[in-house]
Amino acid sequence: MAESGSGGCVNCCCSFIFTLGLTALFLWLSLRTSKPTCSVQKFLVPSLNKTDNSTTTRNNHTIFFDIKLDNRMKDKGVDYDTINLTFFYGQNYSFPIANYTVPGFYQGHDKHTSRKAVVETNGVPWEAAFEAVSNVSTVAFRVRLATRVKFKILVFYTKRHNLIVKGDIQVNDSGEKMNKKGIKLKSNAPHQLSHRLRLEFLVVILTVLMIFLL
Repeated sequence: MAESGSGGCVNCCCSFIFTLGLTALFLWLSLRTSKPTCSVQKFLVPSLNKTDNSTTTRNNHTIFFDIKLDNRMKDKGVDYDTINLTFFYGQNYSFPIANYTVPGFYQGHDKHTSRKAVVETNGVPWEAAFEAVSNVSTVAFRVRLATRVKFKILVFYTKRHNLIVKGDIQVNDSGEKMNKKGIKLKSNAPHQLSHRLRLEFLVVILTVLMIFLL
């Protein structure tokens, strides 16, 4: 009888640990996050359109852009801080030519958001740029996006994390970006966000297991 009782206790304990482990695994998987995808869908520089030689076009030193933000997670929302866009031109993209600010917003599960605007530029050598595209060449601009995001999991929010990405845009003699597809903005640094969140949660789970087992 004593051995039977001892065996039942062991089986109950093993069953409890197994159930707790499955619960921990489920919660760990549910907390996995992925950063939003940012891309430039449209990029138009009217002043570089060589087929339109009107004075109005030549003196139009603006850039029209369409930025797309994708939250591909089907069960988590993304809350954006103010989004700062910086545009660069020149050798090695050495100097900024324009800035634009997008107010922060919340993006729901598996949602796609576009932000379109026209921004005034400063400091671009337009004559040299126009000559370059007229000689069957292209000129390049760089777009840098910087913000902070936090993720909504059920009714809880994670802490905020930096999101800084950039991409280079080749513009042709029609004043449009060469690549017809959206150009994804990328980060130079490896993305550690999901790994960090999973590691933090794993520490919590291990702590809980130790409390129950000791």
